[in-house]
Formats: sequence, structure tokens, C-alpha cells
Amino acid sequence: MDYRNISDEELILRLRDGESSITDFIMDKYKNLVRSKAKTMYILGADTEDLIQEGMIGLFKAIRDYDCGRDASFFTFADLCISRQMYTAVQASRREKHVPLNTYVSLYSVSATEKEEGEEGQLINALASNSGINPEELLIDKENVENLERIIEKELSGFEKEVLDLYVVGMSYSQIARILGRDEKSTDNALQRIKTKLKRFIK
Repeated sequence: MDYRNISDEELILRLRDGESSITDFIMDKYKNLVRSKAKTMYILGADTEDLIQEGMIGLFKAIRDYDCGRDASFFTFADLCISRQMYTAVQASRREKHVPLNTYVSLYSVSATEKEEGEEGQLINALASNSGINPEELLIDKENVENLERIIEKELSGFEKEVLDLYVVGMSYSQIARILGRDEKSTDNALQRIKTKLKRFIK
């Protein structure tokens, strides 16, 4: 059966009616999305293959749980389920062993929201803006990275760390809010607090 010209939402309805082969089709259709997200989240310290496996689990859950009458498009729902499953796996891995935060990446990252809006959203620019320091002067060597990691661990709340984690892999405020189960305003406020706290330690 050729399902390529049928919408995801209709496919899910047909799956509910007993066309079990649709599951394999959707899993194959979205496998590249899973791989793309795995590469992005790799900087949080997880193994890419493990993340792909977790992402496919999240995709399967999306297929199983999607409700056409309640949820947004299947793509949006699947994107959320995949991201949430991967991030949960990253958090579980961190509880089992210490994983560096790769803050040199986070400082130079730009969120999806800022990419869309064409803003200079790099965290390094935000931190340097009120200090009079040229961002190029804030080259982060290994010692400074380790120091900044300690600052993040000490100064940021659990929620703020989660927001920072997802922000540095390029997620928008709305995506972060959905994954963490918060509203966009609280997510935005958390990011502003993060920038304010970190600015105090960038000299």
C-alpha cells in the first residue's frame, strides 16, 4: 500500500481502524527527524545512537497516543514526543554519571526563535553587552569552561539548568515550554535570569 500521499492525521485514523502496517510507514517517514534531533542533542553529553533509539521510542509513543481531536498536527505532536523522550534520557544519564556541560558551545549558540527573527541572540553577546568586553575577548579556554560549569551548577536552579540545556541545542521558547510543561513566559523569564546571573561572573 502506498501511503505517501495521505496525511499523517488520516493515516493515524486508518491505523486505529486496524491498518497496522501504517506504524512501520510512519516510523520510517520520521526516522530522519529523529536522527537530526539526536545530532543536535549530542552536545548535552549523550551518545548519538542511544539518543536515536530513545527518539524512535518517543516517535512510537506519538503514534500510539496521538489524538486528532485534541492535539495539534501529528508532526508537532511527534516532534514534542521525540524531544521529550531524548531529553529525559539525557537527564537520566546525567544522574548516573557526571557529564560536562560543554558550556563553550552554549555560550555561542543561538536559539531557534532568534534564528527565525534574525537577531544576534548568541548568549556570549548577551553576557558581554553590559560589561564593555568585546565577545572576541571572551575566548573560553578549558579552565574557564570548567569554572563556568561550576558557576552554572551553583547559581542556576534546576528549572534554569533545564531551560539552558534546551536553549543551547537551538530550541525555541515555545518548544522548551512544551517539553518542560511550563508556559512560554516562565521560560523566557528563566532565560533572562540565566543571562543576568552569568553576566556577574563574566569579567
